[in-house]
Parts: sequence; structure tokens; C-alpha cells
Amino acid sequence: MKIQTVKNRFNQDHDFLCITLENKLGTSVDILNYGGILTSFRVVSGAGKQADIVLRFNDPHEYLGDHPYFGDIIGRYANRIAGGTFELDGKIYNLAKNNGPNHLHGGNKGFDKAFWNAEPATVRGNDALILKHTSPDGDEGYPGNLHVTVTYTLTGDDALAIEYQAKTDRPTVVNLTQHSYFNLDHPGREVYDHILQIRANRYLKIDENLIPTGQILDVHGTPFDFTAPSKIGDRIREVEPGYDHCFVFGHRQDDGLHHVEVTCASSGLGLQMFTTEPAMQFYTGNFLDGSLSGKEGIRYRKHSAFCLEAQHYPDSPNHPEFPGTVLHPGEIYNQKTVYKVIRL
Repeated sequence: MKIQTVKNRFNQDHDFLCITLENKLGTSVDILNYGGILTSFRVVSGAGKQADIVLRFNDPHEYLGDHPYFGDIIGRYANRIAGGTFELDGKIYNLAKNNGPNHLHGGNKGFDKAFWNAEPATVRGNDALILKHTSPDGDEGYPGNLHVTVTYTLTGDDALAIEYQAKTDRPTVVNLTQHSYFNLDHPGREVYDHILQIRANRYLKIDENLIPTGQILDVHGTPFDFTAPSKIGDRIREVEPGYDHCFVFGHRQDDGLHHVEVTCASSGLGLQMFTTEPAMQFYTGNFLDGSLSGKEGIRYRKHSAFCLEAQHYPDSPNHPEFPGTVLHPGEIYNQKTVYKVIRL
């Protein structure tokens, strides 16, 4: 494990800490205390070639500006809440409207823009990082003091496990996720040839503002059918500007988790996701427009990455028919999501 301190040019109260977790296979990840951002995920392919499979900036200060949530921990509520409002126990709560008429990813200053308390650790002999953050009552409009712990662990078999816990002193809503942009080949190329399998038979229908209508539709016979391995690019133009949809998992697999897998023949790499969450937002970088550049000066273009955001359904606080996201005092929010690299 390595820890690097980068002086913050804009905020003397908080320096950037970059913590590197490593294993004996040559895999390593870099994580910032700012936003809990996963800034790199370096792996060695079966052919011995090293690759970094996430989009990132070169300078930590660039994360302080506007960017599309590269590698962030998202909270208090991942995805969208319609109209920036919800009702809980008879009271209306008004949130920031930072995505057109809606609330997105926790608001103007969500967990992605917080400096977290970082504690390097060892979990079952593996490098780990424990991040802690307290979101005060009224933060971005949400009720309750919410205490959040996120633990990143890099295992010896190339799995990055992310475990989330949260506690509150007032009823509130919670939906956390990790928002890394993956490309298993080259970040300057579209991910059309990546092969995706999502073990989900249903998805949420959305309106023009990407808000669920309440309908849960069957994927079969549609561009959303990834129940069998399919290229991401085969039908992406049928859902222009691309995929930004919530897939609803069914029964858990034998290990008690839900499974997703992406493979890339040209790089010889694959990525498996396992999660306890009931759904996943699959997003294909539809709003990347070449204006942002990252490692090696590469400009990130539309569809040059994909996100696998394990989570509860978007806008659940306004849909009582969806799985609940309310956390009460005395309860503990628990979630675990694992991203595991495979070599083809």
C-alpha cells in the first residue's frame, strides 16, 4: 500500500490523499479521499500488457471542476429524483434541481464533492481503505444526520470489493453507488465491441427526462436484452443517445448476489460485477463530447466508456411500488458490490 499527499491549491484545509491498494498479481487501484474517487484500476492482461481500465484525469485538481462523476462515490441518493422532491412521513422535502427539473446523484454538493476521512487498513490480509463521511441534517435538503462508511478492498484474485454502511438519526432515504467509467480496451475508442451480459429480464421504462414512469418492462425482443452475451454496439442506436437505463435483477445467483459480465476480445480482459443491490444503471457515456481529456491526453468521446452502477431504483421515494429506500434510526444500510477482473 502506498499513500501520497498532493497539496490542494484551492483549499488549504484539505489536501488530496491518494491511496494505492496493490496485490501480488500486479493489479493496483488509486483512490482519493476527495469523493472516494477511483482514479485508476491498473491490471495486467494475459498477454502481459498493462492497462488502466477506468477513465480518469491526470491531476487531482481537475476533479474539483465540473465532470461527469468520474469514479465517484454517489450519495445520498444515486440517480434521479423527479422534480427534486419527495414525501416522507407526511413531510415534503425539497432537494436541489441539478439535472433539468430533477435531482441527480445527491445534488450540487453530494458525496462526490466531499473530503472523506481516509483510514488505510488490512482486511483478511488484503490492502483496504476505509472512508468515512457525515452528511449533516438538511444537507442538500435531505433529513437526518447520516454517517457513512465505505470500504474498498483489493483482493488477491483481482476483485475490488466495495462495502457500504450508513446510519441515521432521523428517517431519510439512502441509495449509494460507485460511478466509475470503464473501458477494457482503449479509452479513445467506443465500447461497441465489448460483449455484455446482464442477468436481468426486466428494465424500467423512462420518460424524456430519464425518470421512471413506473412501468417495468420485459427486455426480451428489445435492445435491452442482454440476457445472452451481446455486443454493446449492436443495438445502441435504437436507444439514442445510448443506454442510460435501470435493469431490474430477478432471483439472486447461488452465491446470493446478482451478476453482470463484460468482456473485450481485443484486450483479452473482462470485468465481472457482483452485487447485493436489486438493480443496476447501465450507462454508456452518452454525454461525453470530447471536451474532457484524461490520461495520455486522450479526449473522452461519446460511448467511449460504460458504467455499471449497482443501486436501488431511481426515483423510488416517489414510487411506493418500488423497493423501499427509507432508512430509519436504529437500522443499518448495508450494500456490497464487487468488480472483478478476468483474463480471457
